[in-house]
Amino acid sequence: MAGPTLINCLLAVSLLSSVADAQLSTTFYSRSCPSLENTVWMVMKQAVVKDRRMGASLLRLFFHDCFVQGCDGSVLLDAGGEKAAGPNANSLRGFEVIDAIKARVEAACPGVVSCADILALAARDGTFLLHGPTWPVPLGRRDSTTASQSLANNNLPSVNSSLATLISMFARQGLSPTDMTALSGAHTIGQARCTTFRDRIYGNSNIDATFAKRQQRTCPLSGADNNLAPLDVQTLRAFDTAYYQNLMAHRGLFRSDQELFSGGSQDALVRQYSANPALFRSDFVKAMVKMGNINPLTGTAGQVRRNCRFVNS
Repeated sequence: MAGPTLINCLLAVSLLSSVADAQLSTTFYSRSCPSLENTVWMVMKQAVVKDRRMGASLLRLFFHDCFVQGCDGSVLLDAGGEKAAGPNANSLRGFEVIDAIKARVEAACPGVVSCADILALAARDGTFLLHGPTWPVPLGRRDSTTASQSLANNNLPSVNSSLATLISMFARQGLSPTDMTALSGAHTIGQARCTTFRDRIYGNSNIDATFAKRQQRTCPLSGADNNLAPLDVQTLRAFDTAYYQNLMAHRGLFRSDQELFSGGSQDALVRQYSANPALFRSDFVKAMVKMGNINPLTGTAGQVRRNCRFVNS
């Protein structure tokens, strides 16, 4: 039998191998741009103090980037139609915050740090600023020179997706049902426009009646499409497990939320997260790092864009 030292060495080799495969490293900019993480933190802190919703918006922006072509900053491009895709149009926010971070980073370290990496760090810091967990972010992504409206329409889950569809869409990205349910917990700090949840509060049977009537005050049968409601009605501004408690009370604002607790395979995990915040935070961090490793461009692939909205000329 192998001794503890050999076992530890084998585990270390396995871990290093997986990191090498990803070609990302938490120390990627330690010499080329040592001020990077502090710069991102300072801009994010100012942004969230000004608008607490921005923490959730940047987290969502990162998710929508990674599910389309991988975590390559494609969602930040003005050209290519990704911003105008159905799941993104009139709903993605935070582009100006990424622009502000990029401008400061370029002033300190011109041509070094990708927009994709800036977005990954901003998502982490926005989460932490709303009392969520923090984590080391592996870096070294490069930026795409293309965006894809069709992939955004096909790869991003709908607010009306069934549990089977959600599991399938996340599996396509290499994410497990556990990853999916943990990542969905980010909705504890989000808000949604009336047009995205109207059908559920007026026509869905798997919903608490009192909750539905309360949401109807914000979202009438017609008009007021852009009125906002919290995805977590208990603690909108705090990253916690109230989202899962809401699901257990049939108070998920989206059908896709409530599908996680609807007599299916994720019910037990929703109960666990509701009762065990430490487990949720641990699984959320693991899933965020895993999601951040979806098909990154590395090495000489892609480019480091000077302006996150445009491909270098």
